[in-house]
Parts: sequence; structure tokens; C-alpha cells
Amino acid sequence: MCLKKLTILVLISFSVPSIFAQKGEPPVKAPFEKLDTYCVNDWWNHAQKISENPKKIINVDVPRDEVICFGIYTVHNNILKMTAQLFPLYPEESRDVHLELKKMGKWKRVATEKVNDIGWSALFRIDEWDDTKDVEYRLRHGANASFEGLIRKNPVDKNEIVVASLNCNSNKTRGSRKEYIRNIRHLNPDLLFFAGDQSYDHRQHTAAWLLFGLQFRDIIKDRPCVTIPDDHDIGQGNLWGESGKIASSNAGDDGGYFYHHEYVKMVERCQTAHLPDPYDPSPIGQGIGVYYTDLNVGGISFAIIEDRKFKSGPAGKIPQMGPRPDHVRDPSYDPTTIDLEGLKLLGDRQLKFLEEWGKDWNNISMKAVLSQTGFCGGAHRHGKFENLLHADMDSNGWPQAGRKKALRLIRDAGAVHLAGDQHLPTIIHHGIDEHRDGPFAFVAPAIINNYYSRWWHPANEKPGANAEKGNPLAFTGDYLDGFDNKITMYAYANPEEKISRAGFGIIRFNKKEKSVIFESWDRTTDVTKPGAKQMPGWPRTIRQVDEKNNYPVWKIDPVK
Repeated sequence: MCLKKLTILVLISFSVPSIFAQKGEPPVKAPFEKLDTYCVNDWWNHAQKISENPKKIINVDVPRDEVICFGIYTVHNNILKMTAQLFPLYPEESRDVHLELKKMGKWKRVATEKVNDIGWSALFRIDEWDDTKDVEYRLRHGANASFEGLIRKNPVDKNEIVVASLNCNSNKTRGSRKEYIRNIRHLNPDLLFFAGDQSYDHRQHTAAWLLFGLQFRDIIKDRPCVTIPDDHDIGQGNLWGESGKIASSNAGDDGGYFYHHEYVKMVERCQTAHLPDPYDPSPIGQGIGVYYTDLNVGGISFAIIEDRKFKSGPAGKIPQMGPRPDHVRDPSYDPTTIDLEGLKLLGDRQLKFLEEWGKDWNNISMKAVLSQTGFCGGAHRHGKFENLLHADMDSNGWPQAGRKKALRLIRDAGAVHLAGDQHLPTIIHHGIDEHRDGPFAFVAPAIINNYYSRWWHPANEKPGANAEKGNPLAFTGDYLDGFDNKITMYAYANPEEKISRAGFGIIRFNKKEKSVIFESWDRTTDVTKPGAKQMPGWPRTIRQVDEKNNYPVWKIDPVK
């Protein structure tokens, strides 16, 4: 059974007709003319070299034989979807991009698509794709520009399917990510998952997305890749999408999107158009699209959800408990006062999707849910170590009723949860009605530890109930977060002096053993060296050990 309600490709067009200026002419005004210097209009007037303007994100005016920045793809249900991401084009240049495949040692053109003048990406789709063999591909533009990669066969014959999980590519440094390329290429995952904040430049997504592509294209080019945008990608510090309403400020705490909807649509198209077709492609408010869907890689089914898009904003709906509508500083407050009827987390549409996905086991051995952030308050201290924050409504710990609905569906599907956003790697066993009756979750470390650090370090500096024996970490066991959600902490990696705990996660799904191994690697570690060690507290293994009320029961192996 295929979960898609519609199997045709739905393209949401921009409502802006011809807004691209001719070179030498004054720019035509676009609805979002003050956003994104390079996505449209007279970009060449802003394209100074980095040496001339060190604040520039990247030099986008590249030699014309290098105008294809990267390709990114997925294959699902024998459908190949690939996005070709280009640098900005001049008015006189062709808008045609060609996809070629190597067959019998020779390149053969199989498709040609138009580049969208807003964001400079082109989407290819090939139905009836043969996923039983590796195929070399080449993207071509103009006379000499090309980009080559490999479309991998579906690894159904492998017992262990490996996922690399990354997030939060901070603009604190614009440099290369060569240590990530070395390590991830060596570990050779079957799927890459970027959980959000590929861009931290808010109003300049095009340049930041191109830089992200340059940093990671050497591993993106030859394996399926999931990229999902988070709040910073669409220009906000936090995001409660509230089904597409317009937010009153870029803080976004009253719900909705602050920047122009065409800008948001461009960001989502560049980052998610290559994902499998959405379960229900109906747009939300302002015509903003959706991308929640499922992806099967090697018999592991991944539900890709949007945990920000439908979520209610706190401002004006709940009693304010601190200097910000989304922060609770007073630990004596009553959490039930903010868990109000009518508040949404995933929204009815996504809950329906998760329920149907959870029941589908056709050609599926194991399952995982991919989203931006975790389903609880997984940190006590924010920004600086001395800053205790009792509850943070940017996390999916709120609203509590919505959290429980989501976790029940994830648990009933027998799935684990993978996320990012927190800049703090953790392994948590969620509780719904009681401790440890929900799914396990792994939040991977940030690629670059951001300006905003977090710590798992309770104010009373005591371990939780039923703390794990033999665990080298001080604060494990059963806790209540600031929303009174039940959680059990098994691993965390706080930033320390001169150790940022930036890095990436590796998740190993063993189909025969029905087990999952979570690995957390520091960016400074060379995994190619003998004896390379992970962050303290990792790796950890969970496995299916029983069944209860028709859903699998997972347990964590003892500390080694």
C-alpha cells in the first residue's frame, strides 16, 4: 500500500509573473524586494567578491562553467526526484538544465527542466525508476557547466541501514566542513538527514543555501538526502507556523510567518522539492505548501514531518510566565494553565498521516520519524550556563496534549524519533502516561555550536529517579520537564570549556536484530583513526523486546 493520497506531482506556482530585470535596466520590484539579494532582480549589482566585502556570505558570481552548485535527490516507490541548484543566472543565459545518465559507458540525456528565476533551482522527476542498480548522473547547463554524482540503488539487501543526522549549520563560521566530509564519507551512510537551520542568515537564504551546498555537496551528491527547513531558514528566530497565518514580528510568537509568503515558498522549494510527493499537498494559509511525507530506504520507512508548520503560537493565547511569551522562568507555575483546549502541535492533517503510516508495513522492516526538534524540554540552561529556563515553548513539549497525541502515534508505529535544533545531543525515552511508555528519541548535535548553547543540568544537581547504574553521566534517570512531561534521560553531551560538543549523529538500524544504535561524534574526532571515541555516553543500543497492546516495546541495553 502506498501512503500517498495523490501520486501526481503538484507544483505550487509563484504569483509573481515576470519580475526578473534585464541587465542594465532598473530592477523590477518584487513583493519581497527587500529580502534575499541574490534570489531575483539585479543580483549582479550586489555580487562583490568576499575580499571586497568580508560580510558577504559567498561570491555568487562564479565562472559560468561552475554555475551548477549541486544536485540533491531521493528515490521512493520507484520515483526519482532531483533538484539541481544553480548559482544566479544572467538574463541572457539559458534557463535549461539537463539531466544525463551514464548507460553502457556513455552519457545519455533523459530530461530537461527550466530553472526557476526565484531561487535558481530546477526539479527533475522520473517515474518507473529502476532502483536495483547504481546509476551515475550528470547535470548540465550551457556549454560547459556540469555536476556529477551517483544515484544509489535501494539497499534492500543490506541488513544494517545507516543514517547520518545533522542540523544547525551556524554562520558563526563560513569555512568548509572538510572534517564532516571525511568522517561521513568514511562511515558511508545510506541516507543523510539535515534536520533544519541549514541557513542562519534569515533574509539571505539563496547565498546561505549555496554555501551549504558547497560545504556538503561531496557527500550529498552520491546518496539520498533529506533536508527540511527550520525557523532560521525562513528568517525567524522561532517558528509557530499556525497553518500559515501572518506573524506580527519575526519573533513569531503570536504564530505564523513574518516574511513574505513567496520567500517562504522559495526556501521550501529549494530545500524540499526533491522529497517524495507530500501525503496531502493541499497548501496552508498564504498558499504556502507542505512537504510531510514518507521515504523508504532499504526497508526502513521514514516519516518526514513538519513539527513547526501547524503549531499554535503562545502569545495572546496563554498566560505569560516570563519576559517572553514562550519562556517560563518561574518553576512554581501550574503547567495545566498553558495546556489549553484548541492548541495544536502537529495538526490534524499530520496526525492522520502518522496514523496511516504507522499501520502500513508493506516492504518495511523498521520505522523512524524525522522532524526539526524534540518532543520535550530537553535542557535546563539556555544561552549561558547561569540562565535557568524552566520551560521553553519552542520545544515540542508544549502543548502537552498535542505532544501526547504525537508520541502515541510514533510509539504505536514502533518508530524511533530523530531530530535536531537543540544544539544539545540527547537520548531520551519519552513517557506518555507513565515513564518509559513512549518512543525513544535521539537529538543529534549541532554542526557548528551556535551562539546559543544549552545544558542538561538540573538546578538541584541531582540524578533522576531510577538513575542508570554504571552511566558515567551525572544526571540520568526519570524526570519531569518544565511542562510536567515524563522523560527518562540516558545520554547528553553538555558544552564544556574548549569543547563545544558540535558534531553529528549516526543511527544504525539492524533489521534482523530489530535494534537501533545511536552514535554521537564530535566534529574534532577523526573517525578514520583506530580507537576513535564518541562523545561520553555514546554509543547506546535500543531493541524491540516485546509487544504490548499491539505496539512494539523497546528497551535500552545496559551501559557497557
